[in-house]
Amino acid sequence: MSVLLTAKELKDQASLVDFLARLGHQPIKKYGREKLYISILRENDTKPSFSVNDELGVWFDHGTRKGGNIVDLGLALWGHLSFGEVIQKIQDVCNISLMEKKAIRPRISVKIPNYIVIETKEIGTHPAITEYLKGRQIFDQAKETLHEIYYFVQDEKGERKHFYAAGWKNEKNAWEVRNKYFKGCLGNKAISFIQGHSKKAVVFEGFINYLSWKAENTTSDHSVIVLNTIALLAEGIEKAKAFSFLDIYFDRDQSGLAASKEFISVLPYASDRSGAFDGFNDYNDKLVAAAKLSELKIGEDIVPKSGISNSR
Repeated sequence: MSVLLTAKELKDQASLVDFLARLGHQPIKKYGREKLYISILRENDTKPSFSVNDELGVWFDHGTRKGGNIVDLGLALWGHLSFGEVIQKIQDVCNISLMEKKAIRPRISVKIPNYIVIETKEIGTHPAITEYLKGRQIFDQAKETLHEIYYFVQDEKGERKHFYAAGWKNEKNAWEVRNKYFKGCLGNKAISFIQGHSKKAVVFEGFINYLSWKAENTTSDHSVIVLNTIALLAEGIEKAKAFSFLDIYFDRDQSGLAASKEFISVLPYASDRSGAFDGFNDYNDKLVAAAKLSELKIGEDIVPKSGISNSR
């Protein structure tokens, strides 16, 4: 068995396109730098909706609204495996060993000049971003933490397309961006940290779930660690070692459950609190479902019940 690479070494050396080809998947269409595949994460996909940018080393599945790097893809494919086992499996599939030490593949490390942030504004300025956050039931929480990000994408011909999204900053001053149609990162991936209580911390996969938790825990003074991608689990664990009371709220899918198990194996005093959204994949799913149920009940109360009239 070859020496296990770190997640960073693997991301630097492995090609997503090569990885997918070795698994038997070929692109159906190509648009500029992006290649489109039939989704390997959804059995019912009939149209190419799985996008890969090999230069950036990122993918995005339009059906599940999830994306990330090659490690994130491995975790999504093999959620029953531990983080280390996923790294090893990707390494074996791509036939990469530490001894070979392939030259690092040139990439656009910060997604520049492709992605240029023009300006940022306070949340509540753009109606579409407001609608998106209200639909997620986190608008009030977002006003304290997020910004509206306005940026453009420049293609190979120099043509620009302008976009806007809600943005959350990580420790490398890059923006995790979300809107109704897109999930991505403008810059280098990193965890995010909010200083609070010196001994207590809560840990989340993404900021949407952190803000969902915050909506139900308005008085909490915990410090907050957001991974922004399961691929940064090791960095999150290292950050969490500074705290003696830890609550983790990872997704209840295969990769989230595997991450919870690995987190607790390193820090046994940590508590898996995902039971707070039992029956749902993540905290936000629960929050949105509860809001829809509440709206339904209100609607039923407003509509008058039919009955036989006593009037003559």
